[in-house]
Amino acid sequence: MEDLPDALVQYIVSYMNNAKDVACCNSVSKRWKDSMPYLKSLYFPRNIFDNLTAGKTPDCVIMQMVSSICRLETLVVYCPFTSVGLASWLSVQGSFIRNLELRMDSLADHQACAESPSKLDCLRAASNVESLRLWGVFMIQSPNWDSFLKLKSLEIVGVRLEDPALADALKACPNLTHLSLLGCEGLRSVSIELLQLQQCKLDFYGLGNCSLSLTSPKLESLEVQGCGWLRVPETKCLRTLCIANNTGKVYMVDFGKFSALESLSIRGVQWCWDAVSRILHLASEVKYLYMKVEFTGDFQELLPFPEVDFVEFFNNHQKLQKFDIHGAMFASLCQKNSLRHIDSRFVIPCLEEVVVTVRSPLNAEQKMSTLESLVKYGKNLKKMTIKILQMKSNHSSADDFFEEICRFRYMNRKIISIE
Repeated sequence: MEDLPDALVQYIVSYMNNAKDVACCNSVSKRWKDSMPYLKSLYFPRNIFDNLTAGKTPDCVIMQMVSSICRLETLVVYCPFTSVGLASWLSVQGSFIRNLELRMDSLADHQACAESPSKLDCLRAASNVESLRLWGVFMIQSPNWDSFLKLKSLEIVGVRLEDPALADALKACPNLTHLSLLGCEGLRSVSIELLQLQQCKLDFYGLGNCSLSLTSPKLESLEVQGCGWLRVPETKCLRTLCIANNTGKVYMVDFGKFSALESLSIRGVQWCWDAVSRILHLASEVKYLYMKVEFTGDFQELLPFPEVDFVEFFNNHQKLQKFDIHGAMFASLCQKNSLRHIDSRFVIPCLEEVVVTVRSPLNAEQKMSTLESLVKYGKNLKKMTIKILQMKSNHSSADDFFEEICRFRYMNRKIISIE
């Protein structure tokens, strides 16, 4: 290292980021210490200050390191800090920071929530930030933010907030292309309008009765958990869609035309059948379909899926390449009259892989007929996986059904496997 030019040493040092390593390098030599101002990023792990000597605070140590750098582009702080400390760091480097990640701990620290200015309010000093990630946020009041015109990616994990506060926060980020709100509590009706948004992931805690209205004409990927009502009118660029509700019911889905949708996943305990049939009708061009909805029913009563015509379903999804289907939907394709429209001209043209999860030996004959039809008419089928899940072995027909599946697998052993 001593033989290297100063510029090369500075270039190498600039790729360090762990604050502990930086502190150690400061003590190696004066030449190394003089290269520290050329660091581009700093990372402070959760427990880095557990053995801090008396008279020093994390805020002061971080400030000392941050202020010694010429242009800090990335700052990641997982260790505890105060709003005063955050304000001081950003007053020095806020205009240079492009990537900012902070463990706020506001949900657990009620005293921190009462600080003035709050940690959220301090973020306005990072006016040129392009990527912002926050952990443990308490946002029941609108943050005092100016516009983050350069902010492209916003991720908040673990947040307690109110509808107006979220609306005002997103208004300050008009050019977002990536938005992730994970582990959100307190929301009831969410309205998002971001014209540049491409990737969106929303996870709402609670009873699963939140409503969502999302207007983003450039949206390419959407994942939503915990909503009962969804309205997304602009879907011409949407390629991936995942809707789940593990605690409540999905009542209504209102989407525009799926011109580019390739992957659809719907999951949950209960969906109204109108919502299921609506989303399947819209997704006629989908290539990958994952369905794990246990029950339907418009009210509190849990009902099985109605009969679905096998031929009609696959004729309406001609481009389907992979089909991952769980109990209720598979059972609906295995009803008495589900196969009645099959004839010699019928074919499933693009299907290459099927994953079927079976939970009950009931209607074994119809289920075997449906499995056989998938193999017979799926001209390009390369792989079928049959998953036996939580089937009661003491049921009188379980052994016979499993024996039939094993025979079926043996007859088609090149493509079928059993889990």
